[in-house]
Amino acid sequence: MTSGSARIAVVVGMLRRDDAAVLLTTRPIAKPYQGFWEFPGGKVEQGEPAEQALTRELTEEIGITATAVRFAWTVSHDYPHAYVDLHFYWVDAWEGAPCPLESQQLLWVQPSDAWPYPVLPATVPLLPRIREGAARIA
Repeated sequence: MTSGSARIAVVVGMLRRDDAAVLLTTRPIAKPYQGFWEFPGGKVEQGEPAEQALTRELTEEIGITATAVRFAWTVSHDYPHAYVDLHFYWVDAWEGAPCPLESQQLLWVQPSDAWPYPVLPATVPLLPRIREGAARIA
């Protein structure tokens, strides 16, 4: 862990459509790694259950209400600004249409497509696992 960096719990929502496409968004301006592609989500507040944090973050970032989520895995990554524990969830159903509420870009990507670049460093090694998981349901 980088000396002096905070340890932060983060939830990550992998929205998956019936055709197996998953939703990626860009990081907002003025945040670390601005413009990099990521899955929507964010910090878990003190004492907040992870699934509640995921629902809150998805509503704040892309205006949807998740109605069916499944835990996928947790990975940790040491960024220069923080050490993060990333809790990934498949989001299989939601209410509303995803829209960019933080001036970010949204992109639906098929598992077989070339994915946009750059992707957050913690996510890069997970892309094969995410592709496989998204394709398995289609």
